[in-house]
Amino acid sequence: MYMSEKLKVGIIGGTGMVGQRFVTLLADHPWFEIKVIAASAKSAGKSYEEAVQGRWKMPTAVPDLVKNLTVQDAAEIKKVSEQVDFVFCAVNMKKEETKVLEEQYAKCETPVISNNSANRMLPDVPMVIPEINPEHIAIIEDQRERLGTKYGFIAVKPNCSIQSYVPPIHALLEYKPKSILACTYQAISGAGKSFEDWPEIIDNVIPYIGGEEEKSEKEPLKIWGKIEKGQIVPNSNTVITTQCIRVPVSDGHLAAVFVSFEKKPDKQTIIDLWNSYEGRPQKLNLPSAPHPFMQYLTEDDRPQTKLDRDFGRGMGVSMGRLREDTVYDYKFVCLSHNTIRGAAGGAVLIAELLKAEGYLQAK
Repeated sequence: MYMSEKLKVGIIGGTGMVGQRFVTLLADHPWFEIKVIAASAKSAGKSYEEAVQGRWKMPTAVPDLVKNLTVQDAAEIKKVSEQVDFVFCAVNMKKEETKVLEEQYAKCETPVISNNSANRMLPDVPMVIPEINPEHIAIIEDQRERLGTKYGFIAVKPNCSIQSYVPPIHALLEYKPKSILACTYQAISGAGKSFEDWPEIIDNVIPYIGGEEEKSEKEPLKIWGKIEKGQIVPNSNTVITTQCIRVPVSDGHLAAVFVSFEKKPDKQTIIDLWNSYEGRPQKLNLPSAPHPFMQYLTEDDRPQTKLDRDFGRGMGVSMGRLREDTVYDYKFVCLSHNTIRGAAGGAVLIAELLKAEGYLQAK
């Protein structure tokens, strides 16, 4: 693709931590080009470099491409929509306000790929891990009918906490997982924080993350659901229980997972299925797709957050310590990068899938 053929992208909520991650991932993307960064009225009118001064949290510098872009007001929906083909949304607003904002962009014929939770559980909004449930994007036709749009729609990325354990269990779906217990140990960047602005987390563990356990238990069931009569009906054959804990780690969500099956596979079969699993993004060779998607590490002390979170450029999932259990059939540990696969990178991969399948195009 030549530069002139790239789709024009807006980042709504582009000054926050996830917005910054979108900026770094899209700065030299082969298919997409950042045309608009929008945020709250207090950032509007500043250059992007000025708007993030003192709160830039990425390991690399602000990309030259966007330094001098003037930040626009996210509330000026028509103005933003006229400049872009679609938007990524990573705003930090109340849930109801986010829901309305995203729907207004969609009704302005601007597709929204959202990192937010506001629209996730609507039955005609696809919530997609592209390697797991790409077929759910077909629900967009029903959603457009509800919204009264020809082109606009909302697609959402699931919560960052489930990205580490849903893929390895999905690879074993033929054995019918019945019950899952997952304890997640989640990085502080998931709260938009760094160690500098959250000193209370140093030498500490906080055993509560608001709303996280409910999302972690319900969202996988929608991802494993089926489209019936214009809506996604969640899977009712699997039961999930979770505990979500904040730990003093910069990036990377680790999970300790226990699972029982209707038909118990043997250990080597599980490992082989994990290492060989390919989803639609790998088959389509999408720009952000990791090759391989998952890896099983044989060392007793892996995966480790610091060592393994960047596997597959932060888009892969790592598993280890697979063992038979005394209560469940098996237990294992798994890891994913929460702001790349779990947030901005996962949303970029959704956009690539939507473009490849014809749902995103130049206006």
